[in-house]
Amino acid sequence: MSLPSDFYALLSSLFHQMARKPDTPPVILPQQWPASSREQQLLEDFQAALTAWQTHDQARQSQMAARKREQATLLEISQTLASALALEPGLILDQLRVIIEYTHAVLFVLEDLTLVTLAVQGSQSLKETAPSRIQLDGPKSLAALLNGHAPRRIADVWSADSDAQFLRSFLNDQAAVLLEGIRAWMWIPLAVKGRVIGGIGVAHTKPDNFTAHHAALALIVANQAAITMVNAELYEQAQTLATLEERQRLAQNLHDAVNQSLFSASLIAEVLPRLWERNPDEARQSLEDLRRLTRGAMAEMRSLLAELRPLVLTDSDLGDLLRQLGDALTGRTNIPVAVTITGQGTLPSEIQVALYRLSQEALTNIAKHAGAKQVRIMLHVDADLVTLQIRDDGCGFDPEDIPSGHYGLSMMRERTKAIGADLSINSQPGHGSEIFIRWLAAPDQEVL
Repeated sequence: MSLPSDFYALLSSLFHQMARKPDTPPVILPQQWPASSREQQLLEDFQAALTAWQTHDQARQSQMAARKREQATLLEISQTLASALALEPGLILDQLRVIIEYTHAVLFVLEDLTLVTLAVQGSQSLKETAPSRIQLDGPKSLAALLNGHAPRRIADVWSADSDAQFLRSFLNDQAAVLLEGIRAWMWIPLAVKGRVIGGIGVAHTKPDNFTAHHAALALIVANQAAITMVNAELYEQAQTLATLEERQRLAQNLHDAVNQSLFSASLIAEVLPRLWERNPDEARQSLEDLRRLTRGAMAEMRSLLAELRPLVLTDSDLGDLLRQLGDALTGRTNIPVAVTITGQGTLPSEIQVALYRLSQEALTNIAKHAGAKQVRIMLHVDADLVTLQIRDDGCGFDPEDIPSGHYGLSMMRERTKAIGADLSINSQPGHGSEIFIRWLAAPDQEVL
């Protein structure tokens, strides 16, 4: 039995609506067909299918939004941890709590075969038990804790499960307080290049609270925390051994600039395939962000190598060094830097190094304080005259009213004075800033 033509017209109209607006369910107007008719039954089936599709689509959109929020949160956590130059154990646990709810958490550092508590988050009585020391039996226990660099989840710490039994034997004596009132537990190893440096234990009063997705998120934060801890150790060593301000700058850059850029790039690379399937235009933008981050990280690494090998600063062309500094700033802050080089000539080594350091300090100040949207560097090398201008369109400041504790400008004045150059600082609130350096060669020290 064929269907009436007006029913076919209705179906055609519905399909046209779906083709024109695929994200909007079509509107099915009430028709005058008997309730038991074939037409009405088909419409009801069609309506049920549309409702199911709409429900599924809403769930998918909600899941995508949740994943996007998670990615944004992970980036914020990365930036927060990367900006902490000295080790702040409590900050690591605080940032983990932003993305995973827990009753209490403990951060351990591994010293030989002993786990030492660095930080505890939870009840006041629990915090009073820290620091605690847990002696491991040997390499076998250490390998069990590393767990192939994967988190270990325990649904109920009081069950007969082998992992639960191992945890109870592991958290004995003074550490047993960590299991009081607890049911679910998750252990996240902290490792860098296969070397275990510690771990994070998180607990919850609700059984089987931590999911595989929780474990994946915790591992991302733990990996960043491990890098933060290693970099903090490297920074402490650099502070101890450094005899020059530039070596201290190296440690700071090693901690935050390159690490943050590479971690952000890895997050983008991880979600890029799925993003490309869903939204190619947004994926192309993310691909451009990935290119910027990697280019900036490469520039940062070249700058670090220049710090370690000072001859690089004198053997390289100053214009190339300035472009390198600009690329590093762009990769770190997403602020475009335009570099213009005019004239030609070879500068005395001490003048070139001083101009490089001055540019480095100016860009650091811009990144920290200016809130600029763009920066321009202009270098002109003439027969016996060199000028260097660095401009930004940021918030500006009053050069006569510098808050205490800000030594960047005074250091720049001292450096320009040391090479016999002139330094002008032009700025006012709301109108950006300009650093102008003028060096005139002495009669017996001409630019070659």
